Amino acid sequence: MREVRFVDTTLRDGHASLWAEAMRTGMMLAVAKEMDRAGFVAAEVIATSHFKKCVRELREDPWERIRVMSKAMPNTPLASMGDSLATFGNAPLPIIKLYMERLAANGIRRSQLMNASNDMSGRIVQSVRSAQEAGLEVVVALVYSQSPKHTDEYYIQKAKEAVSIGSDIVYLKDPGGLMTPERAETLVPAIMQAVDGVPLEFHTHCTTGLGPMSVIAAVKAGIDTVHTAVPPLANGASQPSVFNIAGNLRALGYAMSIDEEPLAQASEKLAVIAHDDGLPAGRPLEYDYSQYLHQVPGGVISNLRHQLAQMGMVNKLGEVLEESIRVRAELGYPIMVTPFSQFVVSQAAINILSRERYGVVTDEIIKYTLGEFGVEASSGVTSEARSRILDRPRAKMLAQIEPDQPSLEEIRNSLGGPGISDDELLLRYAAGGEAEVHAMRDAGPYRDYSNRTRPIVGLVEAVTARKNISHISVHKPDLSLVIDKKLT
Repeated sequence: MREVRFVDTTLRDGHASLWAEAMRTGMMLAVAKEMDRAGFVAAEVIATSHFKKCVRELREDPWERIRVMSKAMPNTPLASMGDSLATFGNAPLPIIKLYMERLAANGIRRSQLMNASNDMSGRIVQSVRSAQEAGLEVVVALVYSQSPKHTDEYYIQKAKEAVSIGSDIVYLKDPGGLMTPERAETLVPAIMQAVDGVPLEFHTHCTTGLGPMSVIAAVKAGIDTVHTAVPPLANGASQPSVFNIAGNLRALGYAMSIDEEPLAQASEKLAVIAHDDGLPAGRPLEYDYSQYLHQVPGGVISNLRHQLAQMGMVNKLGEVLEESIRVRAELGYPIMVTPFSQFVVSQAAINILSRERYGVVTDEIIKYTLGEFGVEASSGVTSEARSRILDRPRAKMLAQIEPDQPSLEEIRNSLGGPGISDDELLLRYAAGGEAEVHAMRDAGPYRDYSNRTRPIVGLVEAVTARKNISHISVHKPDLSLVIDKKLT
């Protein structure tokens, strides 16, 4: 009986896909004990994009998040995603190297890396080396997409290249939920043969409604490790529910490496937190063919909806997704994963909201077209789109700028000088300066959510705070509590 192992995505991709990266450190700590007892081979807790989100919006220290979660989950290797704190650009190599070192020092044990074009000959080579030198287990993604280019033969070659650059593990990453059970039946065995004994994992989303079936098909085809999430941060645009996948695989005769009992407790706690904070719960989705047209990942849709809602224009979501189809085609069908999915969607939103296609063009689209993100990515831009994007003074100026590769000393001096720590340096780099980091610290400690998941404690605290109540009596089958207090 073959055993299936699980990587948890709840604390990283789960809330990125459903809550626009709004999960707080206190929320994670509220379920850390239960998550640690489950037996995951790894649990995602941070991504490069979270650094800016934590500092500038949540006003929480991401380094502290890593440290407290590492302490709270000693039996589970914690994983990070990505290598560039520039998020949608290319961070200098010294920053990437330092970032890997500080991830390891603060408690991360596994680094998940990818190149949006599956280019295994560029910067990812240095990132893999830096992560391994820091003592991290390195997991390199094969980013899945659908186009005439992305055949089984393409992925066989890319899998061989991923192994050649030193990957400890390879994972088939399907950010748009585009995988089908039928494609998994042919693609997974082909990749497994290509990686020649290097472990292969499978990661998908439920955006099209086919996520759970694709996971099961991947396991049947030979995958031993799958990525899942715990409800309410499963389903919807997130990963399949760990309960659904484990239940179905067990019924098919596979052995499970996890204990679902503590995960059920974690799920109940997360449901309370989501309800109290007005955060959505992921729901199983019906089959959605439109996802195969625009291919925008769930996390990007979640953030787009959030940003449009802030502008009072959430009704434009459908139009922006439709425009994304056109923009992607004009850019040569880039794989819709970070950063390219954000580039495409941002330009599509500008086109719709400004009512003029390419009247305003982002710097990222210009740089993409100029080849800054690789010739493999930019070579497919149509001649008409290339002309409209580059025929402007801003494009001519950017074309003349040589990519800067400052030393770590130069970066440190620009962000505060030799007196700042490595962790502080990286925070300032990710957040865009010293002011945002100071604002984060001025906001005080992260919120404590432990009482949110203990309703009796929360009830007693809330009622005892009321000055006009002198007697409290709570009775349930396993609890009898009476409190008398003097009114003042």
